[in-house]
Amino acid sequence: MNDLGDANLRTWTLRFMALLAADARDQLAWLRERELETKDVVDELELICQISEGLAERGALPQNLRSFRAIGRRLGQIDATCRTGLWADAISADPAWSEIRHLARQVLLTTLGDWRQPLPRPVRPHTGDH
Repeated sequence: MNDLGDANLRTWTLRFMALLAADARDQLAWLRERELETKDVVDELELICQISEGLAERGALPQNLRSFRAIGRRLGQIDATCRTGLWADAISADPAWSEIRHLARQVLLTTLGDWRQPLPRPVRPHTGDH
């Protein structure tokens, strides 16, 4: 691993996978106070899939490269109309998210031994106050 940089990317990736792997009702509860656009989630996930190749090459997530590639292929099959609107709506309406959920669970199973992980805590906006 490339020390701190790869460790941070690995942590970020696994937190996102925890959100993607969660049961739909847990995802919806997590999203209750957030208005995440589907396009933003897809963009973030596409970035994770790209980063995962480098992490795999450097030994940070080598056993998951196949799953990340499968996620990337599935994302590529989501058409533009299904990328619009809130992710909370897309989770229930688009079967792609169920397939991605299964793949994210595989990543967590092979990496952490269990797909059930705590959902990421919300990031508080920086206000400039110390």
